[in-house]
Amino acid sequence: MSESLINNSLESKSRFEQFAIKRLGAFLEGSDIRVNGPNPWDPQIRNPGFYRRILFHGSLGLGDSYADGWWDCEHIDELVNRVLRQLSGRGNPYAGHMLSRLRASLFNLQKKSRATQVGEQHYDAGNDLYEGMLDQRMVYTCGFWAHSDNLDDAQRDKLDLVCRKIFLKPGMRVLDIGCGWGSFAKFAAENYGAEVVGVTVSREQVKLGMEMCRGLPVELRLQDYREINEKFDAVVSLGMFEHVGHKNYRTYMEIAHNCLNEEGLFLLHTIGKNNSLPGVDPWVGKYIFPNGELPSLKLITKAVESYFLIEDVHNFGPDYDRTLMSWHDNFKRYFSTRMTGPAERRFYRMWSYYLQVCAGAFRARDLQLWQIVLSKGMPYAAYRRPE
Repeated sequence: MSESLINNSLESKSRFEQFAIKRLGAFLEGSDIRVNGPNPWDPQIRNPGFYRRILFHGSLGLGDSYADGWWDCEHIDELVNRVLRQLSGRGNPYAGHMLSRLRASLFNLQKKSRATQVGEQHYDAGNDLYEGMLDQRMVYTCGFWAHSDNLDDAQRDKLDLVCRKIFLKPGMRVLDIGCGWGSFAKFAAENYGAEVVGVTVSREQVKLGMEMCRGLPVELRLQDYREINEKFDAVVSLGMFEHVGHKNYRTYMEIAHNCLNEEGLFLLHTIGKNNSLPGVDPWVGKYIFPNGELPSLKLITKAVESYFLIEDVHNFGPDYDRTLMSWHDNFKRYFSTRMTGPAERRFYRMWSYYLQVCAGAFRARDLQLWQIVLSKGMPYAAYRRPE
């Protein structure tokens, strides 16, 4: 932000606002972001209380003030990308999340008694919402875009990639931890002749998922992963590990190990972060994924010690940027006729913000997407990732 622009912005401002604007200008220096500027990634401030809110409440104040209409931005995804890339050269971007980190360090926020909270708040938000936002198979995880140019094909290719990575064959019995609406289970049963048991903490996912999988050898259960005690030929977990929490990683790996036959493979598909600090962004934790926590590779590898051999690690995090923006396009079309009042408009702004912020974080490489193939060490001494 140029000095002249700052000086103009300070005219007719209170002393506190002057201080806040200067702090914001220093923060944005070098990012090519201008408050009330002409670029599509420039934030447009509608309420002067915005400055006080973000100064005192950080990311929570930023997200809340957007949901309340205090500021706008044509491309929040690119705003976030530029901010995070700017922060990457300034040390730890999570330094302002001390309370979140402290809570995650002191308490087991993902213990069994709290497991259903994310299902009730997020995944039970309404099947019609997800049907409008997601692809035709209702896959709520990152697509694989290497050979695709649309969301439906990218999600099909991702599901097929998972099946090939675990060498799925007809008649194999597969456990899907965090099965969603049964998209993987349905695909594996229809295309590979597999029998699939899926578990989720969302009642709405089980209800619709069983309808979608009717007539197939698929069972979806409303069940916490800590209650599973059966043997399977393979185990997959697509986008659920983000809800496990670092205090439970070893328990999770122990459960997967006990459920997997000696010759089987376990594919873990998870969003990850570049550091091992506990906690989550306060706004995301409050409104989107309560009790969520993203792992680092360091924490994952520590958790698998004595349980699994790491056969393969595949990072296609940039594909999540494209997936999230596709979801955002679908979400805008779906919600365009549903903003009938203040509550609906606020929900729309909140979810639009969530999808774009996440896309920007993947674009900046602040977040990653890993598929990790694990075995018990036999008989895959020469495991090769399928192309």
